[in-house]
Amino acid sequence: MPISWYEDYLLANAEVFIQGGIRAIKIQDETGETGPATQQTVARMSVLGRLFRRSFPDIHLGIIVQAHDAIAPLAIADAVDADFVRLKIFVGAAVNAEGLRQALSVEATDYRSLLERKDIQILADVHDRTCQPLSPVPHEAAALWAQNMGADALVLTGATFEDSLARVTAARNAGVSRPIVIGGSVTAQNIRQALQVADSVVVSTSLLKRGARDDLVQWDVAEVEKLVAAVEADGPSTGGRP
Repeated sequence: MPISWYEDYLLANAEVFIQGGIRAIKIQDETGETGPATQQTVARMSVLGRLFRRSFPDIHLGIIVQAHDAIAPLAIADAVDADFVRLKIFVGAAVNAEGLRQALSVEATDYRSLLERKDIQILADVHDRTCQPLSPVPHEAAALWAQNMGADALVLTGATFEDSLARVTAARNAGVSRPIVIGGSVTAQNIRQALQVADSVVVSTSLLKRGARDDLVQWDVAEVEKLVAAVEADGPSTGGRP
């Protein structure tokens, strides 16, 4: 698609989240790539990130790319002045549908230091449910690895919502002190339960519009408002905010 289509898509859907009360949005590239992110991916994500930053200067901005790449997300984040990046397979090794993936932690933290941009936070997935770890390291042990290797926050996502809660609890009991984000299966119905154990959540699927596969606007402002209202009901929770 032409870059103008992506610009329209970005602005239209970001407006849905902002109107609904969300204050942190992650721009996600889903380009399938066998190696690091291509120059086109970096260029397009940078253009879109700058557009987002100019349009919504008060919204926290995150960057994630589909390619298994420690450098590209941080380079994009630096160029667009994003607040955070999300990196999968931050520690250890795993295999997913695209093949073998090795830890990104050392390369990512070294490059962030080179950029002198420690203000760009790294959200590190720990045993993301879209992959299979190659070693039977307990989830909580891998979470401690990620914390010790420089992650600013950990994204924990189990096979089910209940599994996610269990992983967060186990990580806390093991000594993880960094913020923990639940990365999937969160809805308006369970978000307060999620925030009783985690500091924040990533929400997307439960906010999608029904029957809007070919529409420019993919997310439903009413569902976003419902999610935010669930967080705010009965006062603040013990955790973070969406």
